[in-house]
Amino acid sequence: MWAAGIIVVLVITEFLEVGLNTLTKAAMSRGMSNFVFVVYSNALASCFLLPATFIFHRFRPWPQLTFSIICRIFLLSLLGFSVQTCVYIGIRYSSPTLASAMIDLTPAFTFILAIITRMEKLNLKAQSSQAKSIGTIISITGAFIVTFYKGQPIIFFRSASDLLHRPVLSSQSNWIAGGFLLAVASFFLALLYVVQTWIIRDYPSELMVTLIACAFVTIQSTIVALIAEREPSAWELRLDIELLTICYAAIAVVALRSVCHSWALRKKGPVFVTMFKPLGMVIAIVMGVTFLGDTLHIGSVIGATVIAVGFYSVMWGKAREEKTAEELENGICGRHSSSTKVPLLQNKSMDV
Repeated sequence: MWAAGIIVVLVITEFLEVGLNTLTKAAMSRGMSNFVFVVYSNALASCFLLPATFIFHRFRPWPQLTFSIICRIFLLSLLGFSVQTCVYIGIRYSSPTLASAMIDLTPAFTFILAIITRMEKLNLKAQSSQAKSIGTIISITGAFIVTFYKGQPIIFFRSASDLLHRPVLSSQSNWIAGGFLLAVASFFLALLYVVQTWIIRDYPSELMVTLIACAFVTIQSTIVALIAEREPSAWELRLDIELLTICYAAIAVVALRSVCHSWALRKKGPVFVTMFKPLGMVIAIVMGVTFLGDTLHIGSVIGATVIAVGFYSVMWGKAREEKTAEELENGICGRHSSSTKVPLLQNKSMDV
C-alpha cells in the first residue's frame, strides 16, 4: 500500500516540477530576475509551511532539534539554493526541455554518491551491480550528447497563445552554458537527496526540516540577490505570469514537493526517489512544444533516450537486488517458521 502511494506522489511531483520549469521560462523571458525569484518563492513557502507545521504538530510533538541536525539542515539549504539558482539560470539560457533531460542525470549521480556513503552496495561480480554501473556510465554519456549536440530540428510548433511563447522564441539561448549549469544542478540535487535522507532518518519530521531549510534558503538567497541585483525595479512584483510563477513555485514545488520527497526518501531511499526523473522529459517535451513554442532537436531526443536507457538499467539492477534480498529473507523466515511449527504439530498428534 505504501509503495503504491509513494509512486503516485512521486509521479505527481514530476508534473509539478516540469510545470514550474515551463512557467519559469515564460516569466524570465519578461525580465524576471532568477535571484529575486528564489527569494520570493522560498519566503512565501516559509509563510505557507509555518502554520502548516504548527497545525500538524499541535497534537503530535516534533522530535527534539539538536545542533547537529540544524547544521545538517543548513547544509541542505545551501544545496537547495544552489540547485534552484543553477536550474533557473540554466533554463534562462536554454529551455525547459533541456532542463528535464539534464535532470535525468540525477539518478546516476545519486547512485555514485549512495555507494560512497554506503547507502547502496556494489558487488561487481553480481549482474545487478554490473547493470547499475553500466547504466550510470550510459546516463552520463547521454547528458554529453544533449549538451553538445543539438542536431536538426524535428518539431517546431507555434502555440496559439502568443502571450506565452513569442518572447521565448526571440531570446538568444546559450545552449552549452545552460546544459553545463543544469548538469551541475543535477549533481547538487543528487547530493541534496543523500543529505536529506541522512537528516530525515535521524530526524523524522518532514515538515519541520522543510520549514527550517526554506527559512535558511530565504536568508542565503536574499544576501546573494542584494549583491547581484542592484536595480530596485528587479524587486518589483508584477501582477502577471511573474506573480503566478512565484506562488506556484512556493506552494506546489518548494513546499509540497520538498515535503513529499522527504517522506519518500525516509521510506525508500534516494535511489528509488530519483527513478521517476525520466518521466519529466516526456512531460517537458509536450509542455514546451505546446505552450512555449520550443523547437525539438534530434540531439535532445537521442540524448534523452540514451539517458533513459542508462537510468532504467540502473533501476533494473536495483530491482533485482531487492528481489534477491526479499527471496533470501523469505527463505530464512520460512526455515525459522518450519523449525518452530513442526514440534508443536507433533506434540498435538501425540496428545490425541
